[in-house]
Amino acid sequence: MSVRNTGKNVLLQGAGWVLVLAGLAALVLPGPGLLALFAGMALLATQYEWAERRLAPVRNAALRTAADSVQTWLRILASVIGALVLIGVGVYWGISLPAPSWWPVDERWWLVGGWGTGATLIGSGLIALGLLVYSYARLREPRAGSE
Repeated sequence: MSVRNTGKNVLLQGAGWVLVLAGLAALVLPGPGLLALFAGMALLATQYEWAERRLAPVRNAALRTAADSVQTWLRILASVIGALVLIGVGVYWGISLPAPSWWPVDERWWLVGGWGTGATLIGSGLIALGLLVYSYARLREPRAGSE
């Protein structure tokens, strides 16, 4: 095995594990958890047979969740509002307004991270909107008697 192939394998494995961990975190935090988890598993599947065997269930769960998210107008509206709130919080975080008077600790702990954290929140909101548009266009099944 050449040094180049070894380097490529290490990069693929590293990126795969980072995406898996980010996906697991994003299942409970704001962000596209199943998408990141699927992307990480897809990268790991190029290196490991066990990951390849587990890729289909993760892919199916991601697609099922995406399809479910656009089946009713209430879910679509909630998703759009959630994504827009995420983008708004990111902008607010980036602007870093002064800490309010009720903030109980030192002001330097108010909105830690500045535009780095704000950009991450904005990016997550934009990804969520993009996935919503994709899910609506590709996965939404019209119901009988509607539309």
